[in-house]
Parts: sequence; C-alpha cells; structure tokens
Amino acid sequence: MILIKYIIKNHFAPFLFSIVTLMFIFLFQFLMRFADRLVGKGLDTWIIIQLITYNLAWMVVLVVPMAVLVATLMAFGNMSQNNEVTIMKTAGVSLYRMMVGPLFAAVIVSLFLIYFNNNVLPDANHQAKILMQEISQTKPTLSLEPGVFSQEVNGYAILVREVDPHSNKILGVTIYDYSNPSKINIVTALRGNIYFSQDQTKLLMDLYEGEIHESDISDTKLYRKIFFEKHRIAMNAEQFSFQQNAPGSTYRGDRELSAADMSVIVDSLEVNKKIIATDFNRVVNKYFFGDSSIKSSNRKIATQESESFFYPNLIEKVRSTKNEIQNSQSRLDFIQKEINKYLVEIHKKYSIPAACIIFILLGAPLGVMVRKGGFGMAASISLAFFLIYWASLIGGEKLADRAIISPFGGMWIANLFMGVLGLILTYRVAKENINLKFDFVNKFIPKSWRQEKVDDVNS
Repeated sequence: MILIKYIIKNHFAPFLFSIVTLMFIFLFQFLMRFADRLVGKGLDTWIIIQLITYNLAWMVVLVVPMAVLVATLMAFGNMSQNNEVTIMKTAGVSLYRMMVGPLFAAVIVSLFLIYFNNNVLPDANHQAKILMQEISQTKPTLSLEPGVFSQEVNGYAILVREVDPHSNKILGVTIYDYSNPSKINIVTALRGNIYFSQDQTKLLMDLYEGEIHESDISDTKLYRKIFFEKHRIAMNAEQFSFQQNAPGSTYRGDRELSAADMSVIVDSLEVNKKIIATDFNRVVNKYFFGDSSIKSSNRKIATQESESFFYPNLIEKVRSTKNEIQNSQSRLDFIQKEINKYLVEIHKKYSIPAACIIFILLGAPLGVMVRKGGFGMAASISLAFFLIYWASLIGGEKLADRAIISPFGGMWIANLFMGVLGLILTYRVAKENINLKFDFVNKFIPKSWRQEKVDDVNS
C-alpha cells in the first residue's frame, strides 16, 4: 500500500502541471482564433469571460487524457532514471504491481470524465452556442473585418472600410450581389447600418448616399446605374440558424446532448427506419411480385402490341413506383446518417475517457524504457502518440459518419491500437530490461557541434 501511494504521489504533481500547461496552450489557441472577432468590438468584458469559460469544457475533455500520458511518462521516467524501478524489481516488485495504483487512479479519472461528458459538457456547449448567437444578433458587424471581403451571407460579398465597434454603423460599403446568376449587381454607399429583422430570418442593411450598378450576363449591352439617398437590402440569414437555435429554444445539436438523451433519439430514429423499410419492401414487392394491374398490362402488351394505349398506363405506373422506391431509399439513407452521427457522439463520450487507462498501459513501459523524467522528453514522446490517436479518432469519426465503418469501430479503433501496443510494451518491459536510446539523433548533429560538446564535458 505504501508503494502504491508513493507511485501515485509521483504522478500527482506532473499530472497537475501537465493539465495547467496544456490548458494554457489550448486556451491560447482559442484566443488567437477568436480574438479578432471579440476584442475591440465593444463587447462587455464579462461576456468575453463567459464565452471563454463555456469553451473550457471541451478543452478539459481533450486535455485530461493527454495529461495522463505526460504524467505517466514523467513519473516512471523519473523513477527509472533514479534507479528506483531497478530497486523495486530487485525487491520482487514487478512492473505490473507498480502500475496498479496509476491504473486505479486512471479508472477514477475516466469515470469523472464520463460524468463530465454527459452532465457538464453538453450544457456548456449549448450555453456557448447561445451566447455566440446573442452576440451575433446584437453585434452583426462582428463578421465584418475592415478592408476584407466577408462571404458569410450566401450570395453576397461584403466589403466595408470602417466599422464602429460600439454600434452597427459601417462606412465605405461595397456589396457584390451574385444571388441571381444571370445578373451582376454592385452596390456602393458612403455609410450604412446593419441589423437583423425581428424574426431573425433576414439580415438588413440600410445604405445611404450610394450607387447601384446593374448588368445582364445574357445581354452585355444593357447597363444601368442608379443613384440613391437611401436603399435597403434584405439578405437571407438562415445560415445563422437564429429561429431554430434562439436563446430559450429546446433544440440541441448532437454535441449538446448526453449519451442517454441521444440514445432516446436513436431509438426513435430506429423505429422510423423500420416503418420506412417496411413501406419500402411493400413498394418493391408490389412492383415485382404483387401488382396485378402491372402484370395484366404486361400480358396485354405482350399479346396486343398493336394497341399502343396500354403503354402510357404501364410507363406511368413504372415511373410512379420508381419514384416511391427512390424516395424511400433517400429517407432510409438520411435516417441512417442521423443514427450514425448520434452513435458516434455516444461512443466518443466513452472512448476518450477510456484513453486515460490506455495511456497508463502505454506510458508506464515507455517511461521505464526512456529513463528520463523531464517534461520536455515526456511531451516530445507524447506528441507523436497524440497525433496518431487524434488522427485515428477524427478519421474514424468521418468514416463512421459516412457509414463506411461502424460508429463503434470508428471511435474505438484508436483505443484498440494503442491498448494492444501498450500491452505488448508492458509485457516486454516487465520480462526484460529494455532501454530506449536516442543515439541516432547524433547522426543529424554536425560533427563540429558534437566535438564542442565533448570538449565542454572534458573541461
């Protein structure tokens, strides 16, 4: 018991340090991505803090498994570097026994992440989405960067020279309207206001002191130039999904639901799928086996080819049946994609927490082999496995969404690969004294640098 406590204690400090460091990296990346859209736009500081806080939830889900691997590499690397692992083995303590404490702790962390994924993360994602929508509704100019064309509104390219961060006023407006493929409209204005309609379905722009240039692609000789004192443009804002996802709305996406909620949705989709499949089989059986009128028409056509009035009826029945089959097939494909999408998210809520246990199996033998417990070495080794793991996870998600592989396989294939590799390494290191050296790196270092290093050591 003392040994287990000692090994867990060696994990605790590196684990906290890794979480803080990795959270800072993720947070810095998030701020770099959204800073230009939030800072200097007249938003209240508390709003920005709320948005960052809500987004910390998904960062925690990704950071904790990564921190487990880094901490395991650092802990076992330190113990191996200080010959503590050798002393323990000499005393009859196997590597398996050394890993009992970290594995138990990893199980607790995994259970915490499962709870977090199902009870905290969905609400945080939902609140973050609502907050972004509220910001977009009150500050539609957030999507406009001075001197840069914005194409967030379908069919329009909008360029503004200046944006007032404290209001919705814009200056120096140029709009390319290509919503109608047969015409080219260019609107310029000295100033204007931008806001959403009351039902949030239209993005409205009131422009002042400008010109409208119109031309027809089919007839290049036609050209019209209109001067205006005031002109209003109503653009479709459906891509912002304000009606469907407005604050207070009960609608939630797949990443805003718990596994239990998504399971209920999957069950209802499966019921609809069975109903549509039954209807699909009925139509097919009716067409190929049970439609007496079609069979009768076929017999009449075969015996009375000269009577062409039978053909239109048969062709119409075939077309109607074909449309029914295609419609049923399309509905089945759509429902299956929805089912796969929800199943992927369900499995993801459990596969990522399970990675904490997998990374113990992988990190312990690697730490013993490397015999170095510094954060730099642990982070370097972890980075390679992180890239493999997340690439497999993202690739599996894409393949599962497209029904190429099952949702279970897509979300668990990375864990399976890493788990098997971890078991093999654990078995090898437990049976033999294997060291992982990096002498091959010297091949890439110039000889003069290596000689200088040797001279410094000798001196």
